[in-house]
Amino acid sequence: MKIWHPYTQEAVEPVPIAIDRGEGAYLYTADGRRLLDAISSWWVNLHGHGHPLIAEAIARQACKLEHVIFAGFTHEPAEELSSRLAAILPPSLNRLFYSDNGSTAVEVAMKMAVQFWHNNGRPEKRHIVALEHAYHGDTVGAMSASADSAFTAAFDALRIPVLRVHSAYCHRCPVGKTRSSCVIDCVENLEQLLEQRPEEIAAVVVEPLLQAAGGMIVHPIEFLQRIRRACFEHDVLLIADEVFTGFGRTGRMFACELAEIVPDLMCLSKGLTGGFLPLAVTICSDEVYQAFYSEDRLRAFFHGHSYSGNPLGCAAAIANLKIFETEPVFERIAAIERIHSERLADFRNHPAIDDVRMLGTVAALELRADDAGYLSNLRSRLYDFFIDHGVLLRPLGNVVYTVPPYIISDVELHHIYDVIGKAL
Repeated sequence: MKIWHPYTQEAVEPVPIAIDRGEGAYLYTADGRRLLDAISSWWVNLHGHGHPLIAEAIARQACKLEHVIFAGFTHEPAEELSSRLAAILPPSLNRLFYSDNGSTAVEVAMKMAVQFWHNNGRPEKRHIVALEHAYHGDTVGAMSASADSAFTAAFDALRIPVLRVHSAYCHRCPVGKTRSSCVIDCVENLEQLLEQRPEEIAAVVVEPLLQAAGGMIVHPIEFLQRIRRACFEHDVLLIADEVFTGFGRTGRMFACELAEIVPDLMCLSKGLTGGFLPLAVTICSDEVYQAFYSEDRLRAFFHGHSYSGNPLGCAAAIANLKIFETEPVFERIAAIERIHSERLADFRNHPAIDDVRMLGTVAALELRADDAGYLSNLRSRLYDFFIDHGVLLRPLGNVVYTVPPYIISDVELHHIYDVIGKAL
């Protein structure tokens, strides 16, 4: 039996790199090499590989309770995690629904939003609005909210119709403005849609301030603020997909904090367990929850997963949040931000670079390319170069980015930039 690895569509079957172990910011291969993990193993690892606090918490929990059905049952790790999340989330986001991963967290939010209006006697409010360049996951609902791309092309017949509006992709402005002359004109596309069709629209789903898989596109804070205002004015729910941006990636615990807004629903995963185990949560306001709370069973939210609220995942997430309390995590994040800012300045006028952008611990270089986009031929050449130089960087087509674990040292992060410079 052979494993089918994600995104292995090349004509020559690639040989996957066998990893023997991980420690700190490094991965160690079975053939004796060491790779600096510059993308946090697909953006999930926060505090380094093999962090003992998380590993020990999982081991202790495994000896006590590995799993139990979460329908009609509960357990201490799930209860403690919900309390710890409540302490760092806005007070109005006080109802939590467990699932398995980022895609399912978004699916839950979309279904909740549609059923919220159905239960409130407004079934015509069933459409979802999403942004250009969006990526919300690979399950059918989340894929529907994602932008048209190579990821979705084969499945168009399965996708749910979604209303699409402009993204604030400033480097490739959808309304032809420059950042110096713009007053966030791109958001008018959404504002007009909500004004014209509020009776049909259930929710707007966004990746707040940072569209990751779309090319590490950084949005102005005002863009998110105006989306929040428009949703409120037209009685539409706002879903914040913080699967990637949550837990410090943007410099704050959650990206919504930077814009000082609170969504109606929030999706969390990836860094939730510090990169150890799959777990996700969808959090909603009490107003949303009350639409489902009834003696009429047909108003119930008929959605669940076999491993919902898994005790091992919850134990890992609790340990992850304890690390934020006991270690100088945000000081480490600030150090990463300083180096990003310093080193990106060196690339701004490089002839191979089309745009430079950063937000928090995320830094990206968009390279000039005739075939710009995820399928750019630059991607495989760059990836091979980086691996040969001992760094795991996985470009998004012609966009080279780094999202390091927070424990990376200054020397290690400078080394990543040195290798990128050699590649260029």
